[in-house]
Amino acid sequence: MYFAENLKFLRTRRRKSQTDLAAELEITRTTLSGYERDVQPPFRTLIRISEYFNVSLDAMIKYKLEVLSEFQLSQIEKGFDIDITGNKLRLLTITVDKSGKENIEMVPVKAHAGYAGSYGDLDFIASLPRFSLPFLPGNKTYRCFQVKGDSMLPVAENSWVTCSYLENWENIKDGKPHIVVTRNDGIVFKLIYKKMENNELQLVSTNRNYAPYNIHISQVLEIWKFETLNSFEINA
Repeated sequence: MYFAENLKFLRTRRRKSQTDLAAELEITRTTLSGYERDVQPPFRTLIRISEYFNVSLDAMIKYKLEVLSEFQLSQIEKGFDIDITGNKLRLLTITVDKSGKENIEMVPVKAHAGYAGSYGDLDFIASLPRFSLPFLPGNKTYRCFQVKGDSMLPVAENSWVTCSYLENWENIKDGKPHIVVTRNDGIVFKLIYKKMENNELQLVSTNRNYAPYNIHISQVLEIWKFETLNSFEINA
């Protein structure tokens, strides 16, 4: 929880002294000082502080606000409760082999629809085919997706792409291919461009017969960075 340090950060960002802010919140300076030293405020006071700074309680508690950019802070202050850092604050569901090493799960086209609704379900992930690639660095989590359609030529339909899990969407490199798992459109393989001023990502096909389109980041479930193209077939 980051409430105490966020309270101090937001106060100094507003250029308020403890005395000034305490008066506006109708509490004593000593009480406010305690809150900044990790004393837990009553719930009504938490709400009052949240409303004063126009920052949701969720953001006050979950995010270390001082490490965010001014743009990100402005979005939080405008009431966006989406995860603007891209960090979903959850454990990625994976499988491991007998030695405890992570497998690379394979998501065939026919499993795309199920994946978007069950990516956090261990039984579903465990039901997927899996393999390993010894030459890949061991400090990442990988997943292999079968490509649907011809929008990313020369990567042909039904090809397999192995990708690494992207924990923070700010690390997206514009113009690079990624697998994007979306709420409404399922799994897509596209070049990504960040449009964070609008809380959107632009998804672009290499096949120019397909027009680029934008997707709001609240619709994004997972992003996987392309690592390698695989040439094999499975009966999945």
